[in-house]
Amino acid sequence: MIDASGLVKMYGDKVAVDDLSFEVKPGIVTGFLGPNGAGKSTTMRMIIGLDAPSSGVVTVNGKAYAEHRAPLHEVGALLEAKAVHNGRTARNHLLVLAATCGISARRVDELLDLVGLTDVASKRVGGFSLGMGQRLGIAAAMLGDPATLILDEPVNGLDPEGILWIRHLLRALAREGRTVFVSSHLMSEMALTADHLIVIGRGRLIADVSVADFTRQASSDTVHLRTPDAERLRELLVGPGVRVTVMSQGRLEVVGLTSDAIGDIAAAHMIPLHELVPHQASLEQAFMTLTHDSVEYQPTEVAAS
Repeated sequence: MIDASGLVKMYGDKVAVDDLSFEVKPGIVTGFLGPNGAGKSTTMRMIIGLDAPSSGVVTVNGKAYAEHRAPLHEVGALLEAKAVHNGRTARNHLLVLAATCGISARRVDELLDLVGLTDVASKRVGGFSLGMGQRLGIAAAMLGDPATLILDEPVNGLDPEGILWIRHLLRALAREGRTVFVSSHLMSEMALTADHLIVIGRGRLIADVSVADFTRQASSDTVHLRTPDAERLRELLVGPGVRVTVMSQGRLEVVGLTSDAIGDIAAAHMIPLHELVPHQASLEQAFMTLTHDSVEYQPTEVAAS
């Protein structure tokens, strides 16, 4: 478990993280979201002791990272995949890390196989693609078989097969009871991978909620439906606070009633429904809506041609 309480990080007069508190629990994948400059990387660096908080505390499995006698066995982190000596081979890079904690060469070879780098284990890392570097970074994070994993943009540079692989890996690790904390700007993938979200903007907490609840908060009360008896159903639905718009033949858009209420009304009057679809915001739409005021760099809108 990761427990952050009142984290503040100042760089001169700039507040990078502002009184941030949250918990990351084991057994689920927790996504860490925020616009560029929101403080995500700074927060992750504070968790593993690379940056010292200006105030507040953060612990991993009950202790500050530096207090763990064998931190690699407690926490595995991927914050920068390029933080590797380019002249070393993939296997030698992992062997050097493993030697610092008494981890066997056998474990290194197991992880090279797990991340799909066995065939290039003897290649110099300087010639690796971005995706290959990410795979190596994930292997390094898992060397100590840690209970907690902290991954910053782990799917960056991966091809579709690689993205699917890391999704299944993260969910499998969470099912084993591990704490999995992962940041990403790829909202479509986060929607498929994460169970819970911690969202920050300008260093402050915006949301600490399940993925389902996060998208539900941003969804409207609009329902689309299709029926062969659209006009009669429209007359039955219209009322105070309810707006019904005819979209096309047999299709209606209803604002102000839930899909359950519409279905009950249609059933009571023996009106068949061929479609009944409540509007559900995507994770990307929900994220854009809830973080709009926290975006540090606002681009100028380009007019459509």
